[in-house]
This record gives sequence, structure tokens and C-alpha cells, in this order.
Amino acid sequence: MLAGVDHVVIAVRDLAPAVRAYETLLGHEATTRDERDGVERALIATGDVAVELMAPAGESEGAARLEAALQSGEGLKSLVFAVADVERAHRRAARVGLAPGPVQAGAHTSWRAFRLDTQKTHGVRIFCIERRAPLAPASAAADAVLGLDHVVVRSADVERAAALYGARLGLDMRLDRVVANRRLMFFRCAGTVVEIAEADGQGAQDALWGLSWRVADAAAARARLRAAGVDVSEVRDGMKPGTRVFSVRDGTCGTPTLMIEQGSRFD
Repeated sequence: MLAGVDHVVIAVRDLAPAVRAYETLLGHEATTRDERDGVERALIATGDVAVELMAPAGESEGAARLEAALQSGEGLKSLVFAVADVERAHRRAARVGLAPGPVQAGAHTSWRAFRLDTQKTHGVRIFCIERRAPLAPASAAADAVLGLDHVVVRSADVERAAALYGARLGLDMRLDRVVANRRLMFFRCAGTVVEIAEADGQGAQDALWGLSWRVADAAAARARLRAAGVDVSEVRDGMKPGTRVFSVRDGTCGTPTLMIEQGSRFD
């Protein structure tokens, strides 16, 4: 059903500074910027996954929905999966009980997409999109981000989350382990891992939480960000042997962010 992660959506109050922050963070320039339905949007593509920044810009139903999402603060709000055939994906989503909304088309039918029912996805906004042509990054800085390594979902019910991402969405579980008394599950979707992290709050809805971006050289990427005035941690060994990571402490629009230099993956 799912061919990969197409993009993630981050809601912000003011688009222009958010675009500057993410162009710096990712080392890639925005490829598109527009306004429709009272919402300003900018898309920044990396090697495989893009970030869509969205800000309310008027009085409309779309702006009202975004304002409601911003009541909990700026940050990661939606996860958008790529599909090869949107009608086929829509039929399967309906068969497995995810109650998909209608398929909608973008300008000049450059894309077609639908949303899964948020109650069925336990509070996480999930969309599926078919594009006529893949997203292509604009010019990139040296030591720019290569792509999205992990997207983290916090869940108070990891078995419920496993049923959604594994059985219903068809992602490939690669690892299930306990770290510091918290259960972690890792599901592969093409080049990106969806990480389910156990959270407190029995019966609570799941929530998108943070992003880990893949870089070729953690030290070089850190140096680039420090030179741009971004607050970053020291490079340290990652949880998985062979990885090197550092945290980004500002300029992420409310989204916990890690940069990771990978060794081997969960193959």
C-alpha cells in the first residue's frame, strides 16, 4: 500500500522565519511556496522526504483547522505517505477499516491525496499521496541533510500502534525492544523508519513527536549549523552501535530534532 514517506507537515505561526530556519537546518532551499484556502505553504525537499511548512494566512476553513492545531503549539502535525496508485490505496484503506476521506487533487492534478480518519489512526493525522513526478531537492549546501531517517510517534498503547502501522498500513517491523523501561518499535517504510516510542497516559491518543535526519558526516553537519548560529549539542555515540548523533536545540519550530550519521540499518 505505502511506497515510502513523502513528506511531514510542520505547523508554524509565521511562515517566512520558519522557511529560513528549515533551509538552514536541512541545508536545502525551498522548492515551492504558495497560498491557498487561507494557508501559506512552503515545501523543502531533501534527498527522499520533504518538509511542508504551513501557517494560517486568512479566514477560511483550512486556516481555522490549522489554528486549532496550533493551539498545542508549533510542531510536527501530519505524516504523509507516498503511494503508487491512490485509488488502490484508498480501497485498501477502506477494507482495513481506516475510513479514508475522499480523494482530492492538487493544482493541474500534479498530486492526488486522501486523509485517513484520525480516530482510526489514534490521533495521528495521516495522509496518502500519489504524485505525478517525485519531489526533487533544490540547490543544497555542503553537508546538507540527505533525507529523513526516523519519524517518532509517541503511544501509550504500543500494541495498538503496532496493529495500525504493521497490520493495517503494512509497514515492515524491524525491531521491538525495551530501553530504559520504555518499549520501542521500529517499522521500515522504504528509506525511513517509523519509530513507536512508549509514552505515559493510559488510553491517551498517539502523537507525532520528533524527527531524525540522516547526514553523511555528523561532525561536518554540526559545524555547518554552528556556523549558522544554531544551538546544537556535541556529537555523541547513538543508541544503535555504529551511529553518531547530535541534537538540534533551536530553529526546529517546536519539533524535537536529531541528526544522525548511520552505520548499518535494520536490514
